[in-house]
Amino acid sequence: MNHEPLVEVKHLKKIFADSSGLFKKSKPVRAVDDISFIINRGETFGLVGESGCGKSTTGRMLMKLLEPTEGSILFNGQDITKMNDKNVRSLRKDFQMVFQDPYASLNPRMRVKEIIEEPLIVHGLMTSSERERKVHQLLDTVGLSRQHGSRFPHEFSGGQRQRIGIARALAVNPKLIIADEAVSALDVSIQSQILNLMKDLQKEFGLTYLFIAHDLSVVDFISDRIGVMYLGKLVEVGDRDSIIQNPKHPYTKALLSAVPIPDPHRRKERIVLKGDLPSPSNPPAGCPFHTRCPVVMEQCKTEMPVLSNMSEQHQVFCHLYDSKK
Repeated sequence: MNHEPLVEVKHLKKIFADSSGLFKKSKPVRAVDDISFIINRGETFGLVGESGCGKSTTGRMLMKLLEPTEGSILFNGQDITKMNDKNVRSLRKDFQMVFQDPYASLNPRMRVKEIIEEPLIVHGLMTSSERERKVHQLLDTVGLSRQHGSRFPHEFSGGQRQRIGIARALAVNPKLIIADEAVSALDVSIQSQILNLMKDLQKEFGLTYLFIAHDLSVVDFISDRIGVMYLGKLVEVGDRDSIIQNPKHPYTKALLSAVPIPDPHRRKERIVLKGDLPSPSNPPAGCPFHTRCPVVMEQCKTEMPVLSNMSEQHQVFCHLYDSKK
């Protein structure tokens, strides 16, 4: 892994119009609210947070499945937010996605070999015989047999379907794979198999991952660097050791306290957050976390914090560390 950026996200925002009520005045939903981060080539950047925090929306904007309201996304030095559909289509083979639901993300009417071959056909790559060899190679790579290619998705387990999804993503030799909750729908034993497969494939093909999850223990296992999201904002960003061993933000500490420890003789204090995640259409004033924060100060209720540098590799969005700017 090197420190050359493959993806640079700068002041990214996504605001949706809320059309839930016919006679109510609609309020904008700030799904992603001014976030910036870098993903270096060959690394895994883990994006973690509760449901509704904006992490999946971020992944879909990086895939150009959603258009950002503001900000820029530089992929391999090119700002994809300013590209037209034709230019994005030619670049799209360089970034692929593995979706959360292995049951819904595969076409039930297509055989597995057709599913894996489809990206190659769309991008006009290889001859028919070359594509067939490529499909067989990919099935072997993800731990399936060539005979599986003639079957339909409903004939496989959840873990096997996710392997098919990974094979499809690998077909066009992408530089970046965005894994959106790729193991959350799987049993724990199958989760470990898929995570180990992804790590092996990263070494073999030099892949870069954006790994989106709500489970910090999963993100800890696979990530090189971690970003913690809360209500559309990145509240803490750092290398894995800094985030896991020395968390600074109260929200990160609460997430870590919920991770089970495999040693029955060790005990740790569980931090239970009070209340629910506020609505992104009506975020609280000041720090977005102050309504649930166990160490809230008066300043937090009225002033938005800024990103403070704890070290070169570790930043936190919290008034507790204002003196560290």
